[in-house]
Amino acid sequence: MLDQSLLDAVKTYSERMTRSITFVLGEGEHAQRAELVDFLSKIASTTDKIELAENTDSNLSAMSFKIQTQGHDTGIVFSGIPGGHEFTSLILAILQAGGSEIKLDSNIQNIIKNIKQPLQFQTFISLSCHNCPDVVQALNQFALLNDSITNEMIDGGVFQDLVNEKNIQGVPAVFLNGKPFANGKIDTAKLLEKLQEQFPDMMSGAATGEQLPQQDVTVIGGGPAGTAAAIYTARKGLKVTMVADRIGGQVKDTQDIENLISIPLTNGNELSANFAKHLKEYDITMKEMVSVKSISENADLSYKVTLNTGESFDTRTVIMATGAKWRKLGVKGEDENVGNGVAFCPHCDGPFFKGKPVAVIGGGNSGVEAALDLAGIVSHVTLIEYGDKLRADQVLVNKAEARDNITIMTSIATQEIKATDGKVSSIVYQDRNSNDIKELPLSAVFVQIGLVPNSELVKDLLETTRFGEIQIDERCQTSRKGIFACGDVTTVPYKQINIAMGEGAKAGLSAFEYLVMQ
Repeated sequence: MLDQSLLDAVKTYSERMTRSITFVLGEGEHAQRAELVDFLSKIASTTDKIELAENTDSNLSAMSFKIQTQGHDTGIVFSGIPGGHEFTSLILAILQAGGSEIKLDSNIQNIIKNIKQPLQFQTFISLSCHNCPDVVQALNQFALLNDSITNEMIDGGVFQDLVNEKNIQGVPAVFLNGKPFANGKIDTAKLLEKLQEQFPDMMSGAATGEQLPQQDVTVIGGGPAGTAAAIYTARKGLKVTMVADRIGGQVKDTQDIENLISIPLTNGNELSANFAKHLKEYDITMKEMVSVKSISENADLSYKVTLNTGESFDTRTVIMATGAKWRKLGVKGEDENVGNGVAFCPHCDGPFFKGKPVAVIGGGNSGVEAALDLAGIVSHVTLIEYGDKLRADQVLVNKAEARDNITIMTSIATQEIKATDGKVSSIVYQDRNSNDIKELPLSAVFVQIGLVPNSELVKDLLETTRFGEIQIDERCQTSRKGIFACGDVTTVPYKQINIAMGEGAKAGLSAFEYLVMQ
């Protein structure tokens, strides 16, 4: 699991630590315990700043360990062997417990530090899940900021009994004080919002710090469109702020990217990291891991932007680049069973249904790709398309048709998702050719029917289509002067990375031109 290159990297990273940390193991026996001990021993051997304690903690399981610093519990616990995508979570926990800077917005840090209620998080993950580390890392940071907060990462593959006991069928699955709290892809901004919903008084002790002066441009969204807009406006010498729950946006959830012009192959994580690196080349005020709560117009035709941290500031222009999110079916049983067999990410949740029958709903590229991915894990995939034929590229269709365990059904309208004992057990559908209503037994439904724009923030401020897309002209101008929009949230056709980048650049140039003419 740990080759020499990874160990060398740990040794290099540990040079940033200003204080030592200790791995404290739990007690007991387990078939994989020797592997866990070897894993931690090798990491500890890279530096004298990391120690593996010989004594064990009776409050932890045989496959669990906690991180202490200077004899003090940090509140961070790993249950399982944090390899795969979670190796980064472990390294960040080591570095941040060891004194490295926690890169959270100062207002978020103030809010977390002022929480008085004890918060015990359990985050169930799969080592193959690329969304899970974001949640684990965010909650680990919360724990480091506040002694009343703890977070335990739990590998569902190691703790199957616990997964079954809690009826978990999707990750990340977050429990707070023993009760379900969040499920599926969720970022720091959304975690904070959910905490604010449960504990409305948690904002009372938060200091907003120094007020940000009026900005020339505020870009909302950190995906391809938002990144391009921020860079183009910053290059013009404007005062620019970017507000983003995460850099990369929807791109960060994309696996292989093969159509980004001049780059034959990359992936969402690499591209998002390049976005962040490029943004740092310019004088851009970054408000990461926060969200915009409201936008209102001032008397002088500027705008007031209020964040979920309570901070607000004025801006002369706004560029909306908020992208899109997975579209839902809107049928009975869908929302009720998210995390219990209704899923949107085959990479994250596919392993939970190994050897079981599942359905993928959606015959576009994402649907067929999901079916192909799942076919190597599950017993059988039924690919369901509402239209009379699949809409995916022919090369993908050919691959799906060649698989023995993929059945393609077209002209099918999903009516309902049923569950038994808290888990998805079948779907009810209508054959649109015969109008017959039928039921298909299965264990999971993966919804892959496209995207819906993230325009809720401005639905009462700007003109949108019946689909929720922000109406723009050829210069990315919206229905309100001084507010521009670009990328997947707009009426521009063909939701592609290349197009979003170009639209972001256009929106940035249009905002600059607008400001020059004022």
